[in-house]
Amino acid sequence: MKQLHILLILIFSIVISSCIPNKELVYLQNKEQAQDSILAITEKQKPYRVQINDILNIRVKALDQKNVQIFNPVGEENLNADGEERAFFDGFTVDLHGNIRVPVLGDINVLGYTTEEIENMLEKKLLEEEFKETANIFVTVKLTGLRYTVTGEVGSTGTKTLYQPRVNIFEALANAGDITVVGNREDVMIVRQYPQGQKIHHLNLLDAAVMESPYYYIQPNDMIYVKPLKQKSWGTGTTGVQTFTTIVAVLSFVTTTILLIDRL
Repeated sequence: MKQLHILLILIFSIVISSCIPNKELVYLQNKEQAQDSILAITEKQKPYRVQINDILNIRVKALDQKNVQIFNPVGEENLNADGEERAFFDGFTVDLHGNIRVPVLGDINVLGYTTEEIENMLEKKLLEEEFKETANIFVTVKLTGLRYTVTGEVGSTGTKTLYQPRVNIFEALANAGDITVVGNREDVMIVRQYPQGQKIHHLNLLDAAVMESPYYYIQPNDMIYVKPLKQKSWGTGTTGVQTFTTIVAVLSFVTTTILLIDRL
């Protein structure tokens, strides 16, 4: 009887330690401790600065659009291509030296500049070299989609592209099928590109204060990695019922084996 009691305590302990508690699954906890400015998502994101291998979408407008047609490739040969293919053929890729090659203007260094700064740079250069003020030149520069990679414990790994100016970490993960039950929401890693190399940043998605993080909004070329919880490596189940079922099955097998051995 005593042995049975010890066995039941052991099973109960394993079940409790193996299943994933609710507090490790709920996003944005500690709301009562967060300031109103945080819950309102105070935006501390710095403007994105162009990196090597970025693709820029540049369009030039003027009173007489024929005069600026050369600056606006339309990709006639690839009208049936999807968004990413059109961006590749029509966009301006930043080379290893940080330059883009613009018709008539030649190589222009854009590395480390924001899209707004590049717009002003191109407008100024066009007015100095090609047009007069009366042409009413207007330049728009955009990134051709926000491209990032998601790997680890998510519903759909791989490289994703979203066509919007900014994306927060929750939107990025939702687009990848969200974090699985056995994914670690408390320590999501973001590998970000910088001119001097790569850096790893950590986000705790369980805490509402994550919205105050400077890494809350992802950037182009980010890699998001979601680590597995220890319960996955144990393989005992993600809920108490699953864990209990697994343990009962194992114990039944062990008991049956012992009985068969005793009869031999």
